[in-house]
Amino acid sequence: MDRKTALLGMTPDELGSVARELGMPAFAGGQMAKWIYRHCVRSIDEMTDLSKANREKLGKAYEIGCADPVEARHSKDGTVKYLFPTRDGKRVETVFIPDNDRATLCVSCQVGCKMNCLFCQTGKQGFEGNLSAADILNQIYALPEADRLTNIVFMGQGEPMDNLEAVLRATSVLTAPYGWAWSPRRITVSSVGVRGKLRRFLEESDCHVAISLHSPLPDQRAELMPAQRGMPIGEIVELLRSHDFSHQRRLSFEYIVFGGLNDSPAHAREIVRLLGGLDCRVNLIRFHQIPGVPLRGADEETMETLRDYLTGHGIFTTIRASRGQDIEAACGLLSTSRKTGGRRHE
Repeated sequence: MDRKTALLGMTPDELGSVARELGMPAFAGGQMAKWIYRHCVRSIDEMTDLSKANREKLGKAYEIGCADPVEARHSKDGTVKYLFPTRDGKRVETVFIPDNDRATLCVSCQVGCKMNCLFCQTGKQGFEGNLSAADILNQIYALPEADRLTNIVFMGQGEPMDNLEAVLRATSVLTAPYGWAWSPRRITVSSVGVRGKLRRFLEESDCHVAISLHSPLPDQRAELMPAQRGMPIGEIVELLRSHDFSHQRRLSFEYIVFGGLNDSPAHAREIVRLLGGLDCRVNLIRFHQIPGVPLRGADEETMETLRDYLTGHGIFTTIRASRGQDIEAACGLLSTSRKTGGRRHE
């Protein structure tokens, strides 16, 4: 039996086309959008202002596209890592991070990743497939704490620019008046830098942008991040300089600090040279050890010295708190390479 098509992720116009295709009135598209995005229904039968006959017709070929997480792991610091099934039978990890009155969800956009960054467990998994917009949105839609969310970051499994169509559709639904109606300032999308795709994202989205830097030295960055060879960090920065980040849209650079590798005064000076005059911030991140990788984290004093130097030279810099390390939910630790199979969507 063929899998049904997900309604989650469709626009009201697309839902209207579904309605007309089934002989339903076109305005039923708006009704469906309201049930999905405002009421977060789990089944078509809950759309009670559609006639029973129309709900039955709709249910034969379509479903909401909602699937509950199949596993949850709770950290001692309150972080929760969820394992969600995807529509093609794979699984993907999502991390909920509560912090006082702020609650952030770290969502994934791919199963595995093509970028193969040396320090990332997801990259060691290899690439297993793109998530659909429904798969991305389901991580929010079916999240037990969905009503507590204040922020979403696309910093889970995968490279967002490598699945740009689905990411743009998902962020559009999240920010559209018919959808979740979130401000794009509540959403941050990360990237290592993918030629052409990053430019398009900057032009078509108002969400915050986070660039994975990790070294200001091109040769060293290429050793850590093969994507450097396709779009050098210097070209990324020049592209970012051509866009306006002055109207509350935030640009940040993520920098994992490796002991004895990228934490020297020379690296600090080169970061200032590279980013000087750019309206941005730098987030310093602790490295979390992964098997088979001969890298180590920098000590706290070194990280604080780097932070103070950069801030003192005009680049606002913070040290990101590490969360969920005890459940392998911290930065760079997500992987579903040993987790296969799925659960039927509803």
